[in-house]
Amino acid sequence: MLNYYIYYRIQPEHSAAAEAAVQQIQDEIATRCGITGRLLKKRDEPNLWMEIYEQVSSATFEEALALAENKAGIAALLGGDGTRHRECFIA
Repeated sequence: MLNYYIYYRIQPEHSAAAEAAVQQIQDEIATRCGITGRLLKKRDEPNLWMEIYEQVSSATFEEALALAENKAGIAALLGGDGTRHRECFIA
């Protein structure tokens, strides 16, 4: 099984829109892949967010994630270097 950790910074003025976009992404992943994601926000740095998707076995997960990200328009809401950094760990 794989565990995905996706971290990024958001633009503070787009916090509500970013949270809605993440919810849209996670809803789509749950529907398409049966995987429930979680959203975490760093305690001392509230603009640093992390999504966690655990126990991923679906071969279509990465494709579904990319489609959901595009559909939700999350890229326009990012701060920092404007990148969602994706790390994948084997469980």
